[in-house]
Amino acid sequence: MYRTKLFLIVPLIGSLAACENSGANYQPVIDGPVGPNYSTDLAQCQNLAASQGALDSNATGKAAAGAGVAAATTAVFNNEGNNVRDAAAVGALAGLTASAIDQNSKKETIVRNCMRQRGYNVVG
Repeated sequence: MYRTKLFLIVPLIGSLAACENSGANYQPVIDGPVGPNYSTDLAQCQNLAASQGALDSNATGKAAAGAGVAAATTAVFNNEGNNVRDAAAVGALAGLTASAIDQNSKKETIVRNCMRQRGYNVVG
């Protein structure tokens, strides 16, 4: 049973790590011509976004909330053996994953806003 859980959790953690800077690598859609400094501007904006952490400041709260809700639900409906502990662990991972997804979205927004401030007409 332990190995089954390990095989389910390891890919989730790997996916979370792989997405760490996907938001920072975002390339916005520019309407109109781009100047000779486009590549430099884009690289600087992406570096600014990448300098933000992989998780936002609410990560701990989201992990705790996910763990609490999952553990409480399991305790009420299926309180057998280690189910509550396992549900809490899965809930915490779900909370961390939600935090990472939010942070990647924020990184894309940072790239878009940075490019707008450099004079590009960003449409997406």
